[in-house]
Amino acid sequence: MDQINVGIIGMGFIGLSHLDAVRRIGNVNLVAISDVNHSQAKEYAQRFGIEKCYENYDELIADPDIRVIHNCTPNHLHLEINKKIIEHGKHVFSEKPLGKTVHETAQMIELLKKYPDAIAGVNFCYRMTPLVQDMKHRIKQGEIGDVLLIHGSYLQDWLLYETDFNWRIEPEFSGPSRCVADIGSHWIDTAQTVMGSRIIEVCADKVTAFPIRKKPVTQVETFSVQDDIKYTDVAVTTEDYAGVLVKFENGVSGIFHCSQISSGRKCFLNLEVNGTDGSYYWNQETSDRMWKGHRNTHSEIVLRNPNLMVPEVRDYTYMPAGHPEGWNDAQKNALFAFYEFIQKNKKHATDKADFATFEEGHHIAKVTEAILLSANERRWVSVDEIS
Repeated sequence: MDQINVGIIGMGFIGLSHLDAVRRIGNVNLVAISDVNHSQAKEYAQRFGIEKCYENYDELIADPDIRVIHNCTPNHLHLEINKKIIEHGKHVFSEKPLGKTVHETAQMIELLKKYPDAIAGVNFCYRMTPLVQDMKHRIKQGEIGDVLLIHGSYLQDWLLYETDFNWRIEPEFSGPSRCVADIGSHWIDTAQTVMGSRIIEVCADKVTAFPIRKKPVTQVETFSVQDDIKYTDVAVTTEDYAGVLVKFENGVSGIFHCSQISSGRKCFLNLEVNGTDGSYYWNQETSDRMWKGHRNTHSEIVLRNPNLMVPEVRDYTYMPAGHPEGWNDAQKNALFAFYEFIQKNKKHATDKADFATFEEGHHIAKVTEAILLSANERRWVSVDEIS
């Protein structure tokens, strides 16, 4: 196959993760990057041997040699940049959430109707962890019987203190939701993936634990620890925590909660599926193992073993049993599935994708806004109410 030339816009933490994943995939050639911090981007270009480093992302989008562009910018830039990429006839892999609001994500869905050959993916990478994919197929095959319930959480602590601050706190950059849109969306996508069904109704509560936060006067890198910082008080409207009852299209009920103020929790995404013949539990912090529960015999710890996985998953697991695979590998798997889709000339209109599509990203945006509406109005909300 011919190599696919690729560009990345946005070279923060997640952009570097995309860079690493792209370089691990065959037939993909990273030829250009761009970032608002051009001097930093030039250092990365030199370090990783990247041919082109654009100061302006419009120049990267217009580069005729580039076929696929990764949008790794903050939320408020997703709509503008994704639209330009699609209108230039290129494929796009966007960071999540797909847009700040459903109004934005709907615009991207409408635009794709005019460009049916464009392949458009969203980076919900946890679904591409080998054991999550294995669980998905085993549930579909009926290995735990009829599904009765799904539940779990996504917990972090990086916004535990009132002095913790990030652009995601401010609606003009993140959108009206923070915790749900940022990390709850990952749980929603992972749950919908293993269930093979979409959330259609929610009943939610949300909490803003710090209605006033102290914003550093000068920029502070995310997840960093610094002393002697000057602050200004900022009113906060985005949520620190949400708890959500959910109903799926297939009739199954569930519950999850997400938090960015849970001390000691770093990236605690977990879910459990209970069926009539057994249960599965998976936690991404120990992503190479899965618990399988039984009522009348001993429960099991299932260790990832490529030789024992269903055939559909074997392209997504590489290391022999006992050699751990984790988040970086899930990220690579998401991009592997995306680029394989392109290389095999598949189309969204006719082919099912393992990676998250823009259409799925749009639905998750609707679920997110349904959660906000439910919490504000204290009632069950159908996702179809959101438009």
